[in-house]
Amino acid sequence: MINSVTILFGFLIILKWFTEFTLNRLNRKHIQNSSGNIPDAFKEVMNQETYDKSVDYSLDKSRFAEIESIVDTALVIIFLGFGILPWLYDGLTGLLGGAVWAQSLVLMLITILIGIFSMPMEWWEQFRLENKYGFNKSTINLWVSDKFKGLLLTFLIGYPLLCLLLAFFNWFPKTWWIWGFIAFFAFQLLMVILYPMIIMPLFNKLSAMEEGELKKRLLALSVKTGFHAKTIQVMDGSKRSTHSNAFFTGFGRFRRIVLFDTLIEQLETDELEGVLAHEIGHYKKGHVPKMLIISALTGLGAFALLGWLSQSPWFIEAFGFTYHLGADGGINYQIVPAMLLFTILSGYITFWFGPLGNNMSRRHEYEADGFASAMINSPRPLISALRKLHEKNLSNLTPHPYYSRFYYSHPTLLEREDALNSSMMEEA
Repeated sequence: MINSVTILFGFLIILKWFTEFTLNRLNRKHIQNSSGNIPDAFKEVMNQETYDKSVDYSLDKSRFAEIESIVDTALVIIFLGFGILPWLYDGLTGLLGGAVWAQSLVLMLITILIGIFSMPMEWWEQFRLENKYGFNKSTINLWVSDKFKGLLLTFLIGYPLLCLLLAFFNWFPKTWWIWGFIAFFAFQLLMVILYPMIIMPLFNKLSAMEEGELKKRLLALSVKTGFHAKTIQVMDGSKRSTHSNAFFTGFGRFRRIVLFDTLIEQLETDELEGVLAHEIGHYKKGHVPKMLIISALTGLGAFALLGWLSQSPWFIEAFGFTYHLGADGGINYQIVPAMLLFTILSGYITFWFGPLGNNMSRRHEYEADGFASAMINSPRPLISALRKLHEKNLSNLTPHPYYSRFYYSHPTLLEREDALNSSMMEEA
């Protein structure tokens, strides 16, 4: 059914794809123009052979992203434009009924079904693209196990939450979205503590860092910076990939530092100090509560919008769903179609706000870099660590400025080095 609403969202869907395509092509051309002899600015970062490999990796990722964008766009058009979504909903509702537990199950089953269509692309990226450049360390059995565990967790955690949300819809037809937001945000805060304790160990082995000079220096750094972490854990990220990372989780006495085993293998002790100081910098600069506040405001806005759309026949009926009313004229189970449509279509609105979030994230990275430089009295260890990580990860050293501004949550290597060196000169 073609109407003004479907035309509007059809335009947004195509516009998003066209923007992704244009930025991707600009970036690819920029990379190709920068290929050949390694630029002077990067001769201390990687050798010619590694640079050539990083260019090939970036180009292959660009081509894959272009195909992935086409596939995602086509699937959305098929599901929405050919009435598949309301057909699935009506069929499952007819089979399971309209009770809270049944409608929650309908929503979950359709969401999982849609997610299944992305799995071939995920498999290709993992076992073809990443494997080609030596990053993939996972196996088919491990990959399937991860998917199964993720699906099981979705049911165990997601299903009760959906039941609660739909119960709110029954109990408080006009203000359910407020109670829904409170419940989901409280759950989000709880998961900050529980995820590293319960969920993460299901996928990765976390072990206490061995006693020695490295642990002593890292714990001393945490004390110096006022972070006071009780433990440093090492995660076996190497069983899936050679990519590396470091992060901290939790609040208060639940706070812990986690380092990938690949990171420890790739960096020297002073470089690891620089990376850890950077991560602590996010905490000391208040980036975590700032992002939680933004997340809360965004979530509240999303629930408010969903509350309005769930009571808007023009939105639900535009895509082939029936706007159901109860016998007394009250709102009935149109909330599930509204949630399905919102889940699929909201990304075509939030896509345009991505650069704003990335701009804030880049500012936070600069601040964390500056904090790390001050805490270890030199920017050199962090610069050295960043160079090694860019080399080991075959990072794109020459992204197109428009592309990096739109997509990158971190400044480029040269931007971070320039900022770190400038801060050292200012202090001198």
